[in-house]
Amino acid sequence: MAGRIVVGVDGSAPSDAAVEWAALDAQRRGLDLRVVHVCEPWRRNLGIEHCGGALEAADRARDLTRDVTVSAELLIGDVAGELIGESESADGLVLGSRGLGGFTGMVLGSVSMAVAGHAAGPVVVVRAPRAVEYGRVVVGYDGSEHSRAAMEYAVEQARARGAQVHVVSACQIPVYPPYAVAYQGLLEDVVGDEVRAAGERVAEWRRRDPDVIITDEQPRDHPSAALIKAAESADLVVVGSRGRGALASAVLGSVSHAVLHHVKCPVAVVRPR
Repeated sequence: MAGRIVVGVDGSAPSDAAVEWAALDAQRRGLDLRVVHVCEPWRRNLGIEHCGGALEAADRARDLTRDVTVSAELLIGDVAGELIGESESADGLVLGSRGLGGFTGMVLGSVSMAVAGHAAGPVVVVRAPRAVEYGRVVVGYDGSEHSRAAMEYAVEQARARGAQVHVVSACQIPVYPPYAVAYQGLLEDVVGDEVRAAGERVAEWRRRDPDVIITDEQPRDHPSAALIKAAESADLVVVGSRGRGALASAVLGSVSHAVLHHVKCPVAVVRPR
């Protein structure tokens, strides 16, 4: 990696919050910060005032940090495509949840959704400036390759913040009709085995990273609902781009999709490089 965080800006309120998050993340992790504003060709023809913001955002980032090298660049092209390209050499890409072009009622814009689904590395989507710090990074973990990448990122973030990692490994029991009650005991055994296996997977990370406090829970709930609940007291929620239950062709699984839409704190979507 190039040893830098990239933040995409467009002058919107979520974009300003993303700059703040990215600047502080770069400082905590000892990385450079690159601020980019992507101007679509048709906007450039309207005049430079429609493609500004990168320089102002860079100045804001410098005011928030110390000893962080901050650079800024105006790019011309497709917004999502250019940002996905930036992710290939970045340690992380940070975006606001929606930009100036989005509908007011939308929680997540088309650009942030597209980038989260296709970026080469971690993408952090920020909705609003930080209000309360809990000292806790929540991560969804099911043992899949994508969730292992998420776990790596969560531990790295927690270490840089001096925070704890809280691992959520949800297991939901299907609802069967009354005539299938004979299978209930068998199903309970299967779920019990999965809960024990989830605890053992987390124990491996505790042995590997003894300097980070790692707590865990195995709620009997849908993974999306369990993560959304845990996020209420989190500084950051980390999910893999898709988990064990996702189709191989899916770029963004149902759990990561739901978390992006419903969690209010910053959300990191991570895929293996």
